[in-house]
Amino acid sequence: MIEQDNPHSPQGAGGGRQFVTIRLGGQLIGLPIDKVHDVFYPDNFTSVPLAMDQIAGVLNLRGRIVTIIDLSVIMGMDAVNRTISERPAVGIEHANESYGLLTDTLGEVVTLQNDLFEPNPINLDPGWAELSLGTFRLENELLVVLDIDALIEGLLKQNAA
Repeated sequence: MIEQDNPHSPQGAGGGRQFVTIRLGGQLIGLPIDKVHDVFYPDNFTSVPLAMDQIAGVLNLRGRIVTIIDLSVIMGMDAVNRTISERPAVGIEHANESYGLLTDTLGEVVTLQNDLFEPNPINLDPGWAELSLGTFRLENELLVVLDIDALIEGLLKQNAA
């Protein structure tokens, strides 16, 4: 069971945690709701020459410069739709910088009870395990909770190397 004061545990009604759900290559992923600022479709973005493959480009979104990150590349999956402007993005902030996480589809906001939270299973891909806070075993599938801070920090470290 997760402690109530865990900084990665956004609280919903009744002691649950709230997540914005997305799908990437058929896998259900939960983004802690306190990390999500908005959702949008990234049209009119600009590719960045010599950028890492994970960086799809940048765009001006309501006066903010947003770096578009392709989650399918980071997670080693094939995107359902390769046309970036037709794929939704989830807007987040990290260290006062704005990012958009490209995904295949947006889901809904769900509240999951803390007692359903489990550590990463041992058979979870090691790359995914590094970017996961844990999982929720749902009725028909597994929801992987994305560690947004680890994701962005990992990209920044790769870029610095």
